[in-house]
Amino acid sequence: MAPLTLPNGRDVSLERPLIMGILNVTPDSFSDGGHWVDPQSATRHALDMAEQGAGIIDVGGESTRPGSQPVADREQLRRVVPVIERLAHALSQNHGDVPISIDTSSCTVAKAALEAGASILNDVCAGRSDPAMFELAARSAAPIVLMHMQGSPRTMQQEPTYVDVVKEVKHFLRQRADEAVDAGVRPDQIIVDPGIGFGKTRHHNLALLAHLDQIVAGGFSVLLGTSRKRFMGDLCMGTDGTAPKPSELVEATCATTTLGVAAGVAIFRVHDVKANRHAADVAWAIRRARTAT
Repeated sequence: MAPLTLPNGRDVSLERPLIMGILNVTPDSFSDGGHWVDPQSATRHALDMAEQGAGIIDVGGESTRPGSQPVADREQLRRVVPVIERLAHALSQNHGDVPISIDTSSCTVAKAALEAGASILNDVCAGRSDPAMFELAARSAAPIVLMHMQGSPRTMQQEPTYVDVVKEVKHFLRQRADEAVDAGVRPDQIIVDPGIGFGKTRHHNLALLAHLDQIVAGGFSVLLGTSRKRFMGDLCMGTDGTAPKPSELVEATCATTTLGVAAGVAIFRVHDVKANRHAADVAWAIRRARTAT
């Protein structure tokens, strides 16, 4: 698998699975909202994730949980830029090979984040919210993640419907990737994300996870983000009939990471880095042993 090339010319290898550590600098994210809003605590947490094996740190200043409202560019900038500036310096001192990605659908925020020290774009709207995002990716030579979502975060869980969810998601990702290429983005700089939990029922999520190999077969590097998602809580009910809290879904997330490694997924976006790093390492070793025989 071709490496990702960052704007500074450094390559990030995708030969073995990468763990992308989630750093939400938001007050209202579904699992860890409000935990890392202070730049100092956010930086400390990010460095901890890098120590635990994160290969990318993903910084986001806008919650995209179901029902969430858009956050103005000015507020996103206030949240993410100080963190990225501080974190870029700290990583260069301690983990110079760990890049920062910016989780935003705003070209204005993405551009400022790149200037502050980020080097990867992560757009849950796949360029539909701000068409200038593709031009920025091409001009800056930053890798870009394109995610599938039916609707918007505010509306996406209001009766999502598909005829064939795997086929439709794969077609959408191909279409958005083609538009990015038309805008000047190199194909090997494009990462696609099936958008688990974004405009999907539990049935849709399970179908996509069962057929991740078809998403991988589309030819682009694939990112999987299942970390602490609600649909897994519904599958892990306790004997008293209550669902686990999001923070109690570490093992469930690791199960999907293992499945994803076997299917050829390249990047895993998670809250719990250490556990998923271990799961990915073992699954990758098993996959290598299978191909070697």
